[in-house]
Order: sequence, then C-alpha cells, then structure tokens
Amino acid sequence: MESFHSEVIPEDPQPSSKRSPALTFALEVLQTVLMALVLYFVIDLVLGRVRVENISMLPTLEPGEFILVNKMAYRIGDFNYGDIVIFHHSESEDYIKRVIGLPGDNVRVQGGVVYVNNRPTQETYISSPPNYSGSWTVPEEHLFVLGDNRNQSSDSHNWGFVPVQSVVGRALVIYWPVDNFKILNSTPKVQASAPQE
Repeated sequence: MESFHSEVIPEDPQPSSKRSPALTFALEVLQTVLMALVLYFVIDLVLGRVRVENISMLPTLEPGEFILVNKMAYRIGDFNYGDIVIFHHSESEDYIKRVIGLPGDNVRVQGGVVYVNNRPTQETYISSPPNYSGSWTVPEEHLFVLGDNRNQSSDSHNWGFVPVQSVVGRALVIYWPVDNFKILNSTPKVQASAPQE
C-alpha cells in the first residue's frame, strides 16, 4: 500500500498588511521628492550658477551668459594664474575676474603689458592692452585680479586686492545660451614667459 504525506505549510505569524494604492503612491512620491531635495542640496554645495551682468570680462564672457561655478575648487586645490574666479566684492555684489597675481607676487602694468615678477605675460584673451600703468605687491591671503576687457573693468588696478576667503569659486563653463557653450578652463592661462634679455 502506498502512503502519501502532505507537507504542512506553517502559517505566517504576522499576516502582511496590504497598503491601499493611494497610500503606496503617496509614499513613492514623498521618497522621490526627498531624494530630489537631497540631490539638489548636494549639487548646490558643489556647483553654483552665476549670470554675467557687465562687460568687464569681454570677449571671454558676455552680459546675459550663465556660467557654472565650482565652489569646491579652492577647498581642495590651489589658485592658478588665469583662473576666472567669482568673489564677493561687497555684501550685495559678486564680481567675475581673472587671477593675475598670487600672494607674494609683484604685478606691474607698463606700456600695455602686464608683468608678473618682472616677466611679461602672454594674454591672448584680452580685448585690448591696458592703457594704464602701475605696480602692486600682492599681500598674503590675497589675489590680484583683472577683467579681460582691461580698459572697461573695475578691478584690482582700481580698488586693490581680493581676500582669498571672499572667493566663491572658479568658473567652469558657459552653459547658457546654448550657442555660447564654452569650457572656461580651456582658456589660455596667464603664464609668465622667460625673462627678456
């Protein structure tokens, strides 16, 4: 005689509670919104968005363009000649300029040429050579900055040095309008050439 045994499936001690479709949908929407907010704030800590308001950086930057700014650039790296930086000029106003002199440098403008530590710089990106002259020694924890539109820019040759703690970050890319898209770190750097003999 054949004998048959049936398996006994134990009952779930805690029967699963079924959520209503409306509650499930609401929870999914809430999770999505929370994730979007977290991503927004994380991205906002790293990247800023700035609108160019004036002509001081022509021809590199034009009024009305929007640029992305790397806010972490100088927390994990150093300033370099030629960096385009955004900084707090006053409580209500941010400026965009190019780094020409680093702490300890001597910057001299003479005969339409910018010299850094007595070496002439090669600046292919300026609108025209500066029609002013002067000499400045950059203090520690400060930068000397100029606009690319040298003769139409309010910058370090007018009002002095930029404290490094007031720098918001380094300009990365022009992203709007789309036709003007440009990666800004590909702009030629201010490199001091060999001393002239």
